[in-house]
Amino acid sequence: MTAARRPLRVTVWNEYVHERREESVKRIYPEGMHRPIADGIRRELGGDVTIRVATLDEPEHGLTEEALAQTDVLTWWGHAAHDKVDDAVVERVHARVLDGMGIVVLHSGHYSKIFRRLMGTSCSLRWRSDPGGEREVIWSVNPAHPIAAGVPQPIVIPHQEMYGEFFDIPPPDELVFISSYEGGEVFRSGCCYTRGAGRVFYFAPADQEFPAYHQPEVQLVIANAVAWCAGSVPSNNESVKSSGNAPRDWYLKTRVT
Repeated sequence: MTAARRPLRVTVWNEYVHERREESVKRIYPEGMHRPIADGIRRELGGDVTIRVATLDEPEHGLTEEALAQTDVLTWWGHAAHDKVDDAVVERVHARVLDGMGIVVLHSGHYSKIFRRLMGTSCSLRWRSDPGGEREVIWSVNPAHPIAAGVPQPIVIPHQEMYGEFFDIPPPDELVFISSYEGGEVFRSGCCYTRGAGRVFYFAPADQEFPAYHQPEVQLVIANAVAWCAGSVPSNNESVKSSGNAPRDWYLKTRVT
């Protein structure tokens, strides 16, 4: 008799600062950004996953030795309090990644201590946060990758903060997505790495001022990334479709309502 497979254990880590001190963010994410992130993972991966949430203000930021030992994949969102993350916790997370834990780093987590430690670079980039944001279009440049499975081509986020090149990261092992913005900038927005025995995925959306984490396509990418970082997904065998001639703004007509 075959033993039942153990569910994938995911820890969704959120700084959880903006949502509690800024009314504009609280209106978008009344239960914290971690809620739609966790809900999307649960919806897409179903009974194959167990999820816990950890935040900055918990003892050891909720990332104790025991908690990390029970985590297969960690997702990370931080922005306003990168410097408040204890160095000992960063070392602990880094060691677990090298030992095989996956990590999905989101948006402004590019400047977190853990991501910079994993990359070994400044992880700096260009950015612009205009009132109301601007359209981001996320293009899959590797549609056969498991993280792109089932993801629309492209994803259109109507309102978002701009991230642009140059993004000071090592060349990705695999580049899955690039983004373009209304201002003309482009950005490597979906990057895969291996560090030791662990897999790392960086995904650029979403800024706290905009509701992109409620967008199902964004949630799907994050869930796919969690499964990929755990090494628990087969190859994506979906055919790579060529659409031929493309009228200007074709993707806006089909993606934005």
